[in-house]
Parts: sequence; C-alpha cells; structure tokens
Amino acid sequence: MLDYPALAALAEIARRGSFEAAALALGITQPAVSQRIKSLEARVGQILLDRGPPVMPTAAGLRLIAHVDQVRLLEQEIAGAAGADTGAATIRIAVNADSLASWAVAALAAAPGLLDLVIDDQDHAETWLRAGLVSAAITSQSKPIGGCDSHKLGAMRYVACATPDFIARHFADGVTAEALPRAPAITFNSKDDLQNRWVRQQTGRPIALLTHLIPTSEGFAQAVRLGMGWGMNPLLMVRDDLRAGRLRPLVPDAELSVPLSWQIARIMVPAMAPLTRAIRAAARDALDPP
Repeated sequence: MLDYPALAALAEIARRGSFEAAALALGITQPAVSQRIKSLEARVGQILLDRGPPVMPTAAGLRLIAHVDQVRLLEQEIAGAAGADTGAATIRIAVNADSLASWAVAALAAAPGLLDLVIDDQDHAETWLRAGLVSAAITSQSKPIGGCDSHKLGAMRYVACATPDFIARHFADGVTAEALPRAPAITFNSKDDLQNRWVRQQTGRPIALLTHLIPTSEGFAQAVRLGMGWGMNPLLMVRDDLRAGRLRPLVPDAELSVPLSWQIARIMVPAMAPLTRAIRAAARDALDPP
C-alpha cells in the first residue's frame, strides 16, 4: 500500500523545487517533509529525488508523481459528482512547443485542474505516455498506445522560409545541395528533424546543416524574421509574414504536413472529457483536416 501523504510531499517538492517550499504548501515542517520522502524511498527501494541542486525527481519519482496526480483527478471527479470539494488536482500533459505557441493553449483552459506541461517534440511525446509519466499527449503517433484512446486532430503545415535578403544571399542560384550546407538554418533542438526531413525531400539525400539551436517557438520564428537563418515554421505562425513579403518560401509549394493526434490514458478519459472536447474543437479550427 502506497503512502499517499508521502506521495503528496514528493509531488510538491518536484513542482516547487525545494523541500522548504513543499513544506509551506503542505502546512507541515521541512523535517516532516524529509521524513516522508525517506520513508517512501525506503518502502519502494528506489531513490525518488536527486537532491541537486536543483532538486529533481528521478524517473522512478516521476512515475509515482504521475500515479498520484491521476488518483487525485479521479478523486476530484467523484467528489465533484457528490458535491464535495477536494481541491484542484494536477494534470500532466505532453505537448509540442509549436502547438502550444499557435493553437493549443486556449483549449488547455478547459483542463479540470492545474496543468503541468511537458514540452517535447511531437515525434517523441508518446514515450512519456508509454512510461506512464503523463496522462495525455499531443503526438504524431496516431495508432493508439497501449492503454490509451487516440483522436486524430489534423495536420500542422510547416513552410521552409527565410527573409528575401537571406534567400538572395544564400540561394541566388536556387536551393541546391551545394548551397544548403553553407546557409545557416534554425533548429529547435536535437530532436527537431523537420529541417533535415525537408532537405532530404528536396535533394534526395541527407545534408549536414550549419544551424542555430533556438528551443522556443517564438524565438525560432523571430530568428528567421531577423535573417539569422532559414527554418521550418508552422504556417499558423508566419502566414502574415508571408503575405506581407517579410518572409518567403525557399521553394514554392514545398510544405511539410505533420499529423497530430490526442492520446489519453483510458482510465482518465471520463475525468478529462472537457479537455478532450476543447482540444479537438481547437484543432478543427486551426489544423488541416486529418
């Protein structure tokens, strides 16, 4: 039997970043929080927190936090139906940065509790679900993951674009296999394969790109607008720039479509039904049909 007061302490430490802040949130002393964690680690036989600094949950700790979050949300649903108030549960969701920056954030307001967002590439978000570390995810994987329901949301269109000056300077003779290695690109992070995928589509082979690493969607788009490099931007975020001529496609009519799905742990489906409806509605308005 798990010790739920100890799990609550573990979750608060992970979210607030320290034993002291967790103690304040729980209304107990810091030594009491420490004792709960020591007891829980002894019970499960694993280290649950990397004491840092900063204090961070281990993989085993993250699994237990996801478990207690799901229990709290189910308890909240039951209590709400009975007219009781158990306080707000925390909902952990994996979402790709481009969706968050362009269309998904308004839908997240329908979450039946406090949000704990994991930002990860759509091609990798499913690993958080498989590991039981999140309750739902926006992912490029449409086939239902074990224990999950899957809803196709639609496709997000990306366009390889840059400023007119950048294109004139680096691609005067066209977007070729010879020009691409010398033209700086913008890449979100090491998981971002969109630029490489587009290059392979255009040239038929992989090319090692010079690239800036800029891991925010807004910063990525702004770097392209400033002429720092070319990059794959969601059409939703740069449509006005393209219409005004501030940005241009590197190659006309050569967009990439990335399919997105909403996958949710089956046990959480009833409790998170309002959020699922909001995500699907927002996607219908913003994305290309699935």
